[in-house]
Formats: sequence, structure tokens, C-alpha cells
Amino acid sequence: MPQDRRRRKKKRDKKAKNPDDAQLMVAVRVRPLSDNEKGSNATQIARVMGDNMLVLLDPRADADDVLRRDRSREKSYAFDHVFGPQASQQDVFDSTSRFLVDGVLDGYNATVFAYGPTGAGKTFTMVGTDSQPGVMVLTLRELFRVMKGRREDTRFKVTMTYIEIYNETLRDLLVEDSADLDLREDQHNNPVVCGVKVIHIHTAEDVMAMLKQGNTRRTQEATAANATSSRSHAVLEVRVEQTSRARDTVQTIKVGKLFMCDLAGSERAAQTKNTGLRMVEGSHINRSLLALGNCINSLGGPRRATYVNYRDSKLTRLLKDSLGGNCRTVMIAHVSPASLFFEETYNTLNYANRAKNIKTSLHRNEESVNAHITEYTEIIKNLKGQITKLRDKLSRARAAHVSVPPPASTLPSTQPDQQQQSLAQQQQQQQ
Repeated sequence: MPQDRRRRKKKRDKKAKNPDDAQLMVAVRVRPLSDNEKGSNATQIARVMGDNMLVLLDPRADADDVLRRDRSREKSYAFDHVFGPQASQQDVFDSTSRFLVDGVLDGYNATVFAYGPTGAGKTFTMVGTDSQPGVMVLTLRELFRVMKGRREDTRFKVTMTYIEIYNETLRDLLVEDSADLDLREDQHNNPVVCGVKVIHIHTAEDVMAMLKQGNTRRTQEATAANATSSRSHAVLEVRVEQTSRARDTVQTIKVGKLFMCDLAGSERAAQTKNTGLRMVEGSHINRSLLALGNCINSLGGPRRATYVNYRDSKLTRLLKDSLGGNCRTVMIAHVSPASLFFEETYNTLNYANRAKNIKTSLHRNEESVNAHITEYTEIIKNLKGQITKLRDKLSRARAAHVSVPPPASTLPSTQPDQQQQSLAQQQQQQQ
């Protein structure tokens, strides 16, 4: 029995130290109080304590109420990073996304997605403005900056796609009046969007132009909770394919994928006061986010579920690798510090706290062309054999056509016979 325990413990330690396992990084950003919240006399219930701690106060807590003192919903949370209202866009990028760039250029997948209720500042963090660019823009600038320093030894090919999920349908944001797209799976069970437009990009400015163009086509409407509420999930995919410029018999192609997701916010009808089409949009948004929350619960529970249902929503199907597959993933949760949104903040922090336990298994995406080189070598070998046979055949044909010298007896005499010469001399003497 003691030996079995030691074996199990050694196996657990080996599994825990597996370098290919990566923990999902979770960061929380608290936005400042809005003017409407200040006008409503809302109190601040989310307090940032250092770089990794956040305390959520219960707005209904009463210090004088002895009977309800033990029923307070005040709770403290610890995350990888916590950003207060004074944090800049550059601070968020440096702590959450900068380290992903080297991994993408080394052939690994990476994902950054913003999560939280509507009006919490997700689009501002991901997209930003011209004066305060968001994580998407800053990450792509850093990507091209690092690529520029490696172009002397490496050849890069960069492509991008930009889609939105609106009412459980996929649309291409890079195409005017895009038709609905189909979501399927390839031979490796990876999600593939059929018919999406793939753009080849060469500079960071190309990406910025495509992002601005796509954001103008994204569905946004005003609600009571947010004047510019995003009614769809936006997913930007940047694919980096690289090969070495040095010629070698073994050619390796590394493919890294970077996913940047700006999710629509969960919302309650009582807060947004939506009716009609806005109500239908909100139900679809909540459905996809509920499916995402169920996946987080299954992956981040005390015991990871043997089966995780990603097929309840197209959002979870797209983020399948990001949540539990081959990917380095960063989740930036957004909350409001106002007491008016305590329930939304409470639920968001609980989901983010559960997501900390999710682990992904990493491996480099490499495509080797050794098989092709072997085929070419075999073809060259066969061609050389054919050339040798043709040369032998040609030499035999040439040898057959060379004239053979006749025997000496058949050759015509060029000098008179000696006997004839002597007879002629005798006849001349007698005369």
C-alpha cells in the first residue's frame, strides 16, 4: 500500500509539472463610476487591494444589524491581475497580452477575450479609441514590431479574418452585407468558418484599417444600460505562418494563431429595459454566455468533467480550443464598481474565479515537408537511372555504326609486285 501511494503521488507530481500544461490567466478590470451612476447616488462596492486582490462589498450590509451580520455577501477575490479605474490601456496590455506575441511567433495559439456585463467597458479595453488604442491594436503593433526584427532570417505570411456572432448566426465584418456563414469542423475537429474572407496583411496599419472598417459594420444599439451596446460577439483571428529563409533538406512551417474576442455583455431586461428586437438580441446573447459559463463550470470545477458540451452555442464552438485545448488563453473580466450592478458584478467575479482553475494543453503547430522531399529524392533517383540506361544504349548504337577495316589480302596493292618488276627489267636488257 505505501508503494502504491508513492506511485500515485509521483504520477500526480509529474502531471502537475508537465511543461505543456498552461493555466488560464484571469485578470479583472474595474471601470470608473459613470456620471449617471454618480447622479443616482450609487456607492462604490468594488475595491482594488493591490495588484492581485479585489474586495466586493455588500451594498445591503448593515453593521448595526447583528442578526444579518453573518449573512453578508461581502467577498474577496484573488486573480492574476487586478486593474483599478486609474489603469491605462498600456498597463492592461503589458500585463495580459504582450507575452503572447512570442508564443504566436513560435507556433503556439493564443486567445484574449473580454467577459462581463453590458456597459462594463469590454469594447473599450479590446478596441479602444484613436487616442487610447485597445488590446487588439497594441497586440498587433507588437506582433509586427517583433516580426520586423526577424525578417532577415524568417519569411512570414500573415492573414486575418474578422467575424461577428449575431443572434447565433455568423457574419463577415470584412464584407459589405455579408451572408450568413456556416461553422464546420476540419479533419482534426478544429472549428472552421466556411466562406469567410481571408485578408493578407503586411503592416500593422493594414490591420487597423480592416478593424475600423469591420467595426462600422458591427451591430450596435442603444439600451438603458449602455448608449453604444454591442449586440454581437466579435472575433478577430490573425494567422502567422513562418518558414526559415535558410535552405535545408528539412523544411519546417510554424503556424501560430491569435484570437481576439470582444464578447457582448450579459444583461438583465430589468436593467436594459429592452423590448421587441432588443429583447430577442438579449436572449441570444445570454444564451451564448450561459453556454460559455457552463463550459467554464465544467472545465474549472473541482473535478474536470469527462465531457464538456461546446455545441450549445456557436460562441463556445469557436472558443473550444481557447477554453480547454491547444491555446494560451487570457480572460479579462470587466465589472462596474457601482452598487446598482451588484448582482452582475457578483456573478462575473464568480465565473472569473472559477475560470482560474482551467488548464489547457499546449503544443507547437509545425508542418514538416519531409515527406515531399523524400518523394522528390525518389523521383530524381529514378530519372538518373533512366539517363544511365539511355547513355548505354546510345554508346552501343554508335559502336555498331563504326566501319570495320577489311583484311590485308583484300586491300588493293599500291606498289607493283617485286616479281613483275624483275621480269620487266630482264626484258629491257635483252632488247
